[in-house]
Amino acid sequence: MGVRTADVRDGNIGETLEGLAAVIHERAGSALPDTSYTAFLLAPEKGDKLLSKLAEESSEVIMACKDGDHDHIRYEMADLLYHMLVVAEKHGITLDELAGELDARRK
Repeated sequence: MGVRTADVRDGNIGETLEGLAAVIHERAGSALPDTSYTAFLLAPEKGDKLLSKLAEESSEVIMACKDGDHDHIRYEMADLLYHMLVVAEKHGITLDELAGELDARRK
């Protein structure tokens, strides 16, 4: 588990995800893998690293839920969402496309 984030305040999830997706997209195209964790995860030779991080972060969310620790659950969910957005970038899935998938399931 990482260090708990201090002074967390509510935000706008849509704006936050759009901003994070934009940063991930920018780093995918311009950053070097040795200077950017995002670029490192997206490097073609690191494909399995991204998959293993998804599994790791998913497990950490599960364990935090098992412990019932609200702040820890939030922290681990944020890690998982970040890695899911990196997967979306790698496979060309936009937030709008993902929203469309979720919207289609509500009907």
